[in-house]
Amino acid sequence: MGDQLFDAEPSSADTAQTDAARPGTPEPLAARMRPRSVDDVIGQRHLLQPGQALHEALTGKAPHSMILYGPPGSGKTTIARLVARAADAAIEEHSAVVVGRPEAVKAIAAARERLRTNGRRTVYFLDEIHRFNKAQQDALLPAVEDGTIILIGATTENPYFEVNSALLSRLRLYVLEPLETADVRELLGRALTDDRGLAGNVAAGDDALDFIAVRSGGDARTALTALETAAETALAAGGEPRIDLARAEDAMQQRAVLYDKGGDRHYNYASAFIKSLRGSDPDAALYYMAAMLEGGEDPKFIARRMVIFASEDVGNADPHALPLAMAAAQALDYVGLPEARINLSQAVTYLALAPRSNRAYKAGDAAIAHVRRHGLEPPPAYLRDSNVPGADELGQGEGYQYPHDMPDQLSGQPLLPEQAAGARFYEPADRGHEATMRERLARARAARERGEVRPESE
Repeated sequence: MGDQLFDAEPSSADTAQTDAARPGTPEPLAARMRPRSVDDVIGQRHLLQPGQALHEALTGKAPHSMILYGPPGSGKTTIARLVARAADAAIEEHSAVVVGRPEAVKAIAAARERLRTNGRRTVYFLDEIHRFNKAQQDALLPAVEDGTIILIGATTENPYFEVNSALLSRLRLYVLEPLETADVRELLGRALTDDRGLAGNVAAGDDALDFIAVRSGGDARTALTALETAAETALAAGGEPRIDLARAEDAMQQRAVLYDKGGDRHYNYASAFIKSLRGSDPDAALYYMAAMLEGGEDPKFIARRMVIFASEDVGNADPHALPLAMAAAQALDYVGLPEARINLSQAVTYLALAPRSNRAYKAGDAAIAHVRRHGLEPPPAYLRDSNVPGADELGQGEGYQYPHDMPDQLSGQPLLPEQAAGARFYEPADRGHEATMRERLARARAARERGEVRPESE
């Protein structure tokens, strides 16, 4: 769908209007409030300082192909349209959700003809570019390389996973952040007074605007849509129209929790959850657990992460951590949601405040690394199985010192293969239950170094 968006009288060859922009169909507030220049853009300060590449593209000095990676409502479509406007370029807009390779090839052909006949460049804005497969993305390469189009791809998914490397290497990547709450609040205030917005037709309380700004989660479109809904409710009520907190809450109550179980949010929230547990912050860990549950995450994934955490981060500093995490996982199967949230919450708060030690898992990794580096060595003969046929002739098990016959149940007999003698993998921490284990390990190692093998009866 081509769109010569900023021309006073766009031609049919370059323009296809959206439903919201067609005559007789009022544009939503979010569409009316789109910035018209780089100076109107709110947020993304890390990318829009004068002299930076994106700022130069938005002022028409250096338009270029790019990938805009960011959450919904962070300004991806706005930036694409501003680049086209600043470069006096036509704009072709497609969503990869509803079009495929034929439509992209047609748009590129139109751009090539436009460039040939009147020298005008074309911005090809492809929303949800990650929905194109490798072959479809490859079809864009020649037109990007020869300058037929200025490709601007928008995605909410990590482009390093979703955009093929050949195409990505030819594009500048810009990572957009969710708008800060203060930015959204400023945008709402602007919409109340701007002629393109509500133009003073309705008043709003600060508490209502603050609520919308916070609940929108940095999504400008969500915030403006909620403001418009609240304004319509206030106007329909008659009298002096005013958006109060109750109307703001009503407008926001249907907001879905934005979460993608197979994409960035899945990995980012899971990472934040584990790091909050590790940081001994039960409040943060509960928050991220709630975000994942409300977003539709498989609760078994959360339970599995806690089982891993119990051994990886708590370990032997608190031996109760692993059984508790396992019990929560089993309770999830036995009880199911929503009640199992109680079991998960108990495990989360316990793990967040349990003593910490990663010594056990580090020791396991060290032992694996040693074997991989040095290969396998046979155990001493006295440790081998004495019950297999021919064990006596081979001397297997002969001379084994039974620890229960020894003082303190500690034998001084070496247990590692001769070639690995002296290897140390596990060093318990001096906290929690592991402190007790540390003391016993020290006595056991000392006994082996002395070679004490006296039976207790002696």
